[in-house]
Amino acid sequence: MQAATLRGSRYLAFAPADAARSAPLLSPINQRRIRTFSANRRAVWSLWLFVILFGLALASDFIANDRPLLASYKGELLVPALVDYPETKFGGFLAQTIYRDPFIADEISTNGWMLWPPIRYGDATVDESLGTSAPAPPSWMLTDEVRCSRYPLGPDDPACRDIGNLHWLGTDDQGRDVVARLFYGFRVSVIFGLLLTIASSVIGVIVGAVQGYFGGWTDLIGQRLLDVWGSMPTLYVLLIISSVLVPGFWVLLFVLILMSWTSLVGIVRAEFLRARNLEYVAAARALGVSNTQIMLRHLLPNAMVATLTFMPFIAGGSVSTLTSLDFLGLGLPAGSPSLGELLNQGKEYLFAPWLSLTSFAVIALILLLFVFIGEGVRDAFDPRRTFAGRA
Repeated sequence: MQAATLRGSRYLAFAPADAARSAPLLSPINQRRIRTFSANRRAVWSLWLFVILFGLALASDFIANDRPLLASYKGELLVPALVDYPETKFGGFLAQTIYRDPFIADEISTNGWMLWPPIRYGDATVDESLGTSAPAPPSWMLTDEVRCSRYPLGPDDPACRDIGNLHWLGTDDQGRDVVARLFYGFRVSVIFGLLLTIASSVIGVIVGAVQGYFGGWTDLIGQRLLDVWGSMPTLYVLLIISSVLVPGFWVLLFVLILMSWTSLVGIVRAEFLRARNLEYVAAARALGVSNTQIMLRHLLPNAMVATLTFMPFIAGGSVSTLTSLDFLGLGLPAGSPSLGELLNQGKEYLFAPWLSLTSFAVIALILLLFVFIGEGVRDAFDPRRTFAGRA
Protein backbone atom coordinates (compact mmCIF):
# COMPACT_ATOMS: atom_id res chain seq x y z
CA MET A 1 0.00 0.00 0.00
CA GLN A 2 2.82 2.36 0.89
CA ALA A 3 4.68 1.47 -2.32
CA ALA A 4 1.57 2.19 -4.37
CA THR A 5 1.20 5.54 -2.63
CA LEU A 6 4.84 6.38 -3.37
CA ARG A 7 4.43 5.41 -7.00
CA GLY A 8 1.29 7.56 -7.24
CA SER A 9 2.98 10.53 -5.60
CA ARG A 10 5.98 10.10 -7.90
CA TYR A 11 3.65 10.13 -10.89
CA LEU A 12 1.87 13.22 -9.62
CA ALA A 13 5.16 14.95 -8.90
CA PHE A 14 6.60 14.37 -12.35
CA ALA A 15 3.39 14.69 -14.40
CA PRO A 16 3.48 18.51 -14.72
CA ALA A 17 7.10 18.46 -15.90
CA ASP A 18 6.39 15.72 -18.41
CA ALA A 19 3.32 17.58 -19.65
CA ALA A 20 5.34 20.77 -20.04
CA ARG A 21 8.00 18.95 -22.02
CA SER A 22 5.39 17.35 -24.27
CA ALA A 23 3.40 20.56 -24.78
CA PRO A 24 3.40 21.72 -28.41
CA LEU A 25 5.40 24.79 -29.28
CA LEU A 26 2.56 26.12 -31.45
CA SER A 27 -1.06 26.61 -30.51
CA PRO A 28 -3.66 24.30 -32.10
CA ILE A 29 -4.90 27.17 -34.28
CA ASN A 30 -1.41 27.85 -35.66
CA GLN A 31 -0.88 24.14 -36.23
CA ARG A 32 -4.05 24.02 -38.31
CA ARG A 33 -2.88 27.08 -40.24
CA ILE A 34 0.44 25.41 -41.04
CA ARG A 35 -1.39 22.27 -42.19
CA THR A 36 -3.67 24.37 -44.38
CA PHE A 37 -0.69 26.17 -45.90
CA SER A 38 1.15 22.88 -46.43
CA ALA A 39 -1.88 21.48 -48.25
CA ASN A 40 -1.37 24.13 -50.93
CA ARG A 41 1.52 22.52 -52.78
CA ARG A 42 1.94 25.45 -55.13
CA ALA A 43 2.41 27.85 -52.22
CA VAL A 44 4.87 25.50 -50.49
CA TRP A 45 7.00 25.06 -53.59
CA SER A 46 6.89 28.79 -54.24
CA LEU A 47 8.06 29.51 -50.69
CA TRP A 48 10.95 27.07 -50.96
CA LEU A 49 11.95 28.40 -54.37
CA PHE A 50 11.86 31.97 -53.09
CA VAL A 51 13.97 31.07 -50.05
CA ILE A 52 16.55 29.34 -52.26
CA LEU A 53 16.71 32.19 -54.79
CA PHE A 54 16.88 34.83 -52.07
CA GLY A 55 19.64 32.89 -50.32
CA LEU A 56 21.61 32.74 -53.55
CA ALA A 57 21.03 36.45 -54.09
CA LEU A 58 22.31 37.25 -50.61
CA ALA A 59 25.46 35.29 -51.49
CA SER A 60 25.94 37.19 -54.76
CA ASP A 61 29.38 38.40 -53.66
CA PHE A 62 30.52 34.78 -53.52
CA ILE A 63 28.83 33.74 -56.78
CA ALA A 64 29.54 36.66 -59.12
CA ASN A 65 32.60 38.76 -58.30
CA ASP A 66 35.62 40.15 -60.09
CA ARG A 67 37.77 39.36 -57.05
CA PRO A 68 38.87 35.88 -55.95
CA LEU A 69 37.25 34.28 -52.95
CA LEU A 70 40.62 33.13 -51.62
CA ALA A 71 44.19 33.68 -52.76
CA SER A 72 47.60 32.56 -51.62
CA TYR A 73 50.48 34.91 -52.37
CA LYS A 74 54.02 34.14 -51.19
CA GLY A 75 52.72 31.90 -48.45
CA GLU A 76 50.14 34.37 -47.16
CA LEU A 77 46.45 33.47 -47.29
CA LEU A 78 44.32 36.36 -48.52
CA VAL A 79 40.56 36.92 -48.74
CA PRO A 80 40.13 39.41 -51.62
CA ALA A 81 36.33 38.98 -51.68
CA LEU A 82 36.09 40.53 -48.21
CA VAL A 83 39.23 42.64 -47.86
CA ASP A 84 40.49 45.36 -50.21
CA TYR A 85 44.21 44.83 -50.77
CA PRO A 86 46.24 47.59 -52.50
CA GLU A 87 47.94 46.73 -55.74
CA THR A 88 51.29 47.61 -54.19
CA LYS A 89 51.07 44.31 -52.32
CA PHE A 90 51.43 42.51 -55.65
CA GLY A 91 54.04 44.78 -57.21
CA GLY A 92 51.69 47.35 -58.71
CA PHE A 93 51.03 50.98 -57.89
CA LEU A 94 47.23 51.41 -57.73
CA ALA A 95 45.25 51.85 -54.52
CA GLN A 96 42.87 49.02 -55.43
CA THR A 97 43.84 45.73 -57.00
CA ILE A 98 42.27 44.70 -60.30
CA TYR A 99 42.59 40.94 -60.13
CA ARG A 100 41.46 40.47 -63.73
CA ASP A 101 44.46 42.42 -64.94
CA PRO A 102 46.84 39.99 -66.74
CA PHE A 103 49.87 41.34 -64.85
CA ILE A 104 48.25 40.83 -61.43
CA ALA A 105 46.83 37.45 -62.40
CA ASP A 106 50.25 36.20 -63.60
CA GLU A 107 52.00 37.60 -60.52
CA ILE A 108 49.65 35.85 -58.09
CA SER A 109 49.57 32.60 -60.10
CA THR A 110 53.37 32.50 -60.21
CA ASN A 111 53.71 32.98 -56.45
CA GLY A 112 50.56 31.18 -55.28
CA TRP A 113 47.02 30.49 -56.44
CA MET A 114 43.55 32.06 -56.66
CA LEU A 115 40.12 30.55 -56.04
CA TRP A 116 37.59 32.36 -58.20
CA PRO A 117 33.78 32.40 -57.85
CA PRO A 118 31.71 30.66 -60.55
CA ILE A 119 31.19 33.99 -62.36
CA ARG A 120 34.24 36.23 -62.55
CA TYR A 121 32.30 39.46 -62.98
CA GLY A 122 30.77 41.78 -60.44
CA ASP A 123 27.70 43.90 -61.03
CA ALA A 124 29.84 46.84 -62.21
CA THR A 125 32.68 44.92 -63.91
CA VAL A 126 33.24 46.03 -67.50
CA ASP A 127 34.70 43.27 -69.65
CA GLU A 128 37.57 44.84 -71.57
CA SER A 129 38.11 41.64 -73.58
CA LEU A 130 34.81 41.59 -75.45
CA GLY A 131 35.25 40.40 -78.99
CA THR A 132 32.28 42.43 -80.21
CA SER A 133 30.62 45.71 -79.39
CA ALA A 134 28.35 46.03 -76.37
CA PRO A 135 25.69 44.94 -75.76
CA ALA A 136 27.31 41.64 -76.65
CA PRO A 137 25.23 38.49 -77.24
CA PRO A 138 25.66 35.40 -75.06
CA SER A 139 29.04 33.71 -75.44
CA TRP A 140 27.49 30.49 -76.75
CA MET A 141 26.13 32.43 -79.73
CA LEU A 142 29.61 33.57 -80.81
CA THR A 143 32.39 31.63 -82.48
CA ASP A 144 35.69 31.17 -80.64
CA GLU A 145 37.44 33.44 -83.13
CA VAL A 146 35.08 36.34 -82.47
CA ARG A 147 34.73 35.78 -78.74
CA CYS A 148 38.49 35.48 -78.12
CA SER A 149 39.69 38.06 -80.64
CA ARG A 150 40.87 40.53 -77.96
CA TYR A 151 42.65 38.01 -75.77
CA PRO A 152 46.47 37.94 -76.09
CA LEU A 153 46.58 34.38 -77.45
CA GLY A 154 43.26 34.46 -79.29
CA PRO A 155 41.19 31.26 -79.20
CA ASP A 156 44.11 29.43 -77.53
CA ASP A 157 44.16 31.76 -74.54
CA PRO A 158 43.28 29.82 -71.33
CA ALA A 159 41.42 32.84 -69.92
CA CYS A 160 39.10 32.89 -72.93
CA ARG A 161 38.18 29.24 -72.45
CA ASP A 162 37.63 29.57 -68.72
CA ILE A 163 33.98 28.99 -67.86
CA GLY A 164 33.96 31.83 -65.33
CA ASN A 165 34.79 34.36 -68.06
CA LEU A 166 31.87 33.42 -70.30
CA HIS A 167 28.78 35.63 -70.61
CA TRP A 168 25.97 33.11 -70.49
CA LEU A 169 23.27 35.76 -71.00
CA GLY A 170 25.37 38.36 -72.79
CA THR A 171 26.31 41.84 -71.60
CA ASP A 172 24.54 45.17 -71.28
CA ASP A 173 25.39 48.36 -73.13
CA GLN A 174 28.42 48.98 -70.89
CA GLY A 175 29.91 45.50 -71.30
CA ARG A 176 28.76 44.29 -67.87
CA ASP A 177 27.71 40.68 -67.42
CA VAL A 178 23.93 40.24 -67.42
CA VAL A 179 23.94 37.20 -65.10
CA ALA A 180 25.93 39.10 -62.47
CA ARG A 181 23.61 42.10 -62.69
CA LEU A 182 20.57 39.84 -62.42
CA PHE A 183 21.92 38.34 -59.20
CA TYR A 184 22.63 41.72 -57.64
CA GLY A 185 19.45 43.27 -59.07
CA PHE A 186 17.35 40.46 -57.62
CA ARG A 187 18.94 41.05 -54.22
CA VAL A 188 18.38 44.81 -54.30
CA SER A 189 14.77 44.49 -55.51
CA VAL A 190 13.73 41.88 -52.95
CA ILE A 191 15.45 43.58 -50.00
CA PHE A 192 13.95 46.92 -51.02
CA GLY A 193 10.51 45.36 -51.38
CA LEU A 194 10.66 43.57 -48.03
CA LEU A 195 11.92 46.63 -46.15
CA LEU A 196 9.29 48.84 -47.74
CA THR A 197 6.56 46.31 -46.97
CA ILE A 198 7.57 45.85 -43.34
CA ALA A 199 8.08 49.54 -42.58
CA SER A 200 4.91 50.74 -44.30
CA SER A 201 2.89 47.92 -42.74
CA VAL A 202 4.09 48.76 -39.21
CA ILE A 203 3.14 52.42 -39.64
CA GLY A 204 -0.17 51.54 -41.26
CA VAL A 205 -1.07 49.07 -38.51
CA ILE A 206 -0.28 51.59 -35.76
CA VAL A 207 -2.30 54.39 -37.38
CA GLY A 208 -5.23 52.10 -38.21
CA ALA A 209 -5.26 50.65 -34.69
CA VAL A 210 -5.35 54.08 -33.05
CA GLN A 211 -8.11 55.31 -35.34
CA GLY A 212 -10.24 52.21 -35.00
CA TYR A 213 -9.90 51.79 -31.24
CA PHE A 214 -10.51 55.34 -30.09
CA GLY A 215 -12.93 56.36 -32.86
CA GLY A 216 -14.75 59.67 -32.56
CA TRP A 217 -12.74 62.77 -33.35
CA THR A 218 -9.52 60.76 -33.51
CA ASP A 219 -10.94 58.65 -36.31
CA LEU A 220 -12.53 61.62 -38.08
CA ILE A 221 -9.39 63.75 -38.07
CA GLY A 222 -7.26 60.76 -39.05
CA GLN A 223 -9.48 59.97 -42.02
CA ARG A 224 -9.36 63.55 -43.28
CA LEU A 225 -5.56 63.61 -42.97
CA LEU A 226 -5.43 60.32 -44.86
CA ASP A 227 -7.53 61.81 -47.64
CA VAL A 228 -5.14 64.73 -47.97
CA TRP A 229 -2.01 62.57 -47.72
CA GLY A 230 -3.31 59.97 -50.15
CA SER A 231 -4.06 62.60 -52.78
CA MET A 232 -0.40 63.65 -53.01
CA PRO A 233 1.10 62.45 -56.34
CA THR A 234 4.04 60.16 -55.60
CA LEU A 235 5.69 60.71 -58.97
CA TYR A 236 5.79 64.49 -58.57
CA VAL A 237 7.18 64.17 -55.05
CA LEU A 238 9.95 61.93 -56.37
CA LEU A 239 10.71 64.43 -59.14
CA ILE A 240 11.03 67.24 -56.61
CA ILE A 241 13.22 65.20 -54.27
CA SER A 242 15.44 63.92 -57.10
CA SER A 243 16.11 67.53 -58.11
CA VAL A 244 17.40 68.28 -54.59
CA LEU A 245 18.89 64.98 -53.39
CA VAL A 246 20.56 62.08 -55.11
CA PRO A 247 17.90 59.32 -55.12
CA GLY A 248 19.90 56.61 -53.38
CA PHE A 249 18.60 53.39 -51.86
CA TRP A 250 17.75 54.80 -48.42
CA VAL A 251 16.43 58.12 -49.69
CA LEU A 252 14.13 56.33 -52.12
CA LEU A 253 13.03 53.89 -49.42
CA PHE A 254 12.24 56.72 -47.00
CA VAL A 255 10.19 58.61 -49.59
CA LEU A 256 8.20 55.55 -50.63
CA ILE A 257 7.52 54.65 -47.00
CA LEU A 258 6.03 58.11 -46.49
CA MET A 259 3.80 57.64 -49.52
CA SER A 260 2.76 53.98 -49.13
CA TRP A 261 2.04 53.46 -45.42
CA THR A 262 -1.69 54.12 -45.99
CA SER A 263 -2.28 50.76 -47.71
CA LEU A 264 -3.18 48.84 -44.53
CA VAL A 265 -4.79 51.62 -42.49
CA GLY A 266 -8.30 50.90 -43.74
CA ILE A 267 -8.11 47.16 -43.06
CA VAL A 268 -6.75 47.49 -39.52
CA ARG A 269 -9.12 50.37 -38.73
CA ALA A 270 -12.12 48.29 -39.78
CA GLU A 271 -11.03 45.35 -37.62
CA PHE A 272 -10.54 47.56 -34.55
CA LEU A 273 -13.85 49.36 -35.12
CA ARG A 274 -15.62 45.99 -35.29
CA ALA A 275 -13.99 44.46 -32.22
CA ARG A 276 -13.63 47.40 -29.82
CA ASN A 277 -17.20 47.05 -28.47
CA LEU A 278 -17.21 43.26 -28.13
CA GLU A 279 -17.82 41.69 -24.73
CA TYR A 280 -14.27 40.51 -24.05
CA VAL A 281 -12.95 44.03 -24.67
CA ALA A 282 -15.55 45.48 -22.29
CA ALA A 283 -14.60 42.86 -19.71
CA ALA A 284 -10.91 43.76 -20.05
CA ARG A 285 -11.75 47.43 -19.50
CA ALA A 286 -13.81 46.55 -16.43
CA LEU A 287 -10.83 44.65 -15.01
CA GLY A 288 -8.68 47.75 -15.35
CA VAL A 289 -6.57 46.63 -18.32
CA SER A 290 -4.95 49.59 -20.04
CA ASN A 291 -5.85 50.61 -23.56
CA THR A 292 -2.37 49.72 -24.78
CA GLN A 293 -2.63 46.19 -23.41
CA ILE A 294 -6.09 45.73 -24.91
CA MET A 295 -4.89 46.90 -28.31
CA LEU A 296 -1.75 44.78 -28.29
CA ARG A 297 -2.91 41.56 -26.62
CA HIS A 298 -6.59 41.33 -27.55
CA LEU A 299 -7.35 43.30 -30.71
CA LEU A 300 -4.11 43.32 -32.70
CA PRO A 301 -3.86 39.50 -33.15
CA ASN A 302 -7.29 39.47 -34.78
CA ALA A 303 -6.41 42.41 -37.02
CA MET A 304 -3.12 40.81 -38.05
CA VAL A 305 -4.98 37.92 -39.66
CA ALA A 306 -6.25 40.20 -42.43
CA THR A 307 -2.98 42.15 -42.50
CA LEU A 308 -0.74 39.12 -43.06
CA THR A 309 -2.80 37.99 -46.02
CA PHE A 310 -2.14 41.29 -47.78
CA MET A 311 1.59 41.57 -47.04
CA PRO A 312 2.88 39.23 -49.83
CA PHE A 313 0.87 41.21 -52.37
CA ILE A 314 2.17 44.50 -50.95
CA ALA A 315 5.72 43.13 -51.26
CA GLY A 316 5.10 42.32 -54.92
CA GLY A 317 3.76 45.82 -55.47
CA SER A 318 6.85 47.29 -53.79
CA VAL A 319 9.15 45.39 -56.15
CA SER A 320 7.09 46.61 -59.10
CA THR A 321 7.32 50.18 -57.83
CA LEU A 322 11.13 50.10 -57.66
CA THR A 323 11.31 48.48 -61.10
CA SER A 324 9.04 51.13 -62.59
CA LEU A 325 11.03 53.98 -61.06
CA ASP A 326 14.30 52.52 -62.33
CA PHE A 327 12.76 52.08 -65.76
CA LEU A 328 11.80 55.77 -65.78
CA GLY A 329 15.22 56.84 -64.48
CA LEU A 330 13.84 58.06 -61.12
CA GLY A 331 15.03 55.15 -59.01
CA LEU A 332 18.48 54.05 -57.94
CA PRO A 333 21.56 55.97 -59.13
CA ALA A 334 22.92 55.23 -62.59
CA GLY A 335 25.10 52.14 -62.64
CA SER A 336 23.30 50.43 -59.76
CA PRO A 337 22.26 46.82 -60.43
CA SER A 338 18.61 47.17 -61.29
CA LEU A 339 16.05 45.06 -63.10
CA GLY A 340 14.26 48.18 -64.28
CA GLU A 341 17.45 49.51 -65.87
CA LEU A 342 17.89 46.26 -67.80
CA LEU A 343 14.31 46.58 -69.03
CA ASN A 344 15.04 50.12 -70.16
CA GLN A 345 18.13 48.97 -72.03
CA GLY A 346 16.07 46.23 -73.68
CA LYS A 347 13.69 48.93 -74.89
CA GLU A 348 16.55 50.98 -76.33
CA TYR A 349 18.42 48.07 -77.90
CA LEU A 350 15.77 46.01 -79.64
CA PHE A 351 18.48 44.00 -81.39
CA ALA A 352 19.60 42.69 -77.97
CA PRO A 353 16.54 40.69 -76.78
CA TRP A 354 18.54 38.99 -74.02
CA LEU A 355 18.35 42.21 -72.00
CA SER A 356 14.58 42.54 -71.91
CA LEU A 357 13.76 38.83 -71.85
CA THR A 358 15.99 37.97 -68.90
CA SER A 359 14.98 40.95 -66.78
CA PHE A 360 11.31 40.40 -67.57
CA ALA A 361 11.61 36.71 -66.63
CA VAL A 362 13.18 37.55 -63.25
CA ILE A 363 10.58 40.23 -62.45
CA ALA A 364 7.73 37.93 -63.48
CA LEU A 365 9.19 35.13 -61.34
CA ILE A 366 9.42 37.39 -58.26
CA LEU A 367 5.84 38.59 -58.62
CA LEU A 368 4.56 35.08 -59.36
CA LEU A 369 6.21 33.67 -56.25
CA PHE A 370 4.82 36.45 -54.08
CA VAL A 371 1.32 35.87 -55.46
CA PHE A 372 1.44 32.10 -54.91
CA ILE A 373 2.81 32.53 -51.38
CA GLY A 374 0.15 35.14 -50.69
CA GLU A 375 -2.58 32.75 -51.82
CA GLY A 376 -1.27 30.10 -49.43
CA VAL A 377 -1.13 32.57 -46.53
CA ARG A 378 -4.63 33.79 -47.34
CA ASP A 379 -6.00 30.25 -47.25
CA ALA A 380 -4.12 29.48 -44.03
CA PHE A 381 -5.63 32.46 -42.21
CA ASP A 382 -9.10 32.00 -43.66
CA PRO A 383 -11.37 31.10 -40.68
CA ARG A 384 -13.56 28.90 -42.89
CA ARG A 385 -10.53 26.74 -43.69
CA THR A 386 -8.76 27.01 -40.34
CA PHE A 387 -11.78 25.91 -38.29
CA ALA A 388 -13.24 23.51 -40.85
CA GLY A 389 -14.09 20.22 -39.23
CA ARG A 390 -13.52 21.55 -35.70
CA ALA A 391 -15.87 20.08 -33.18
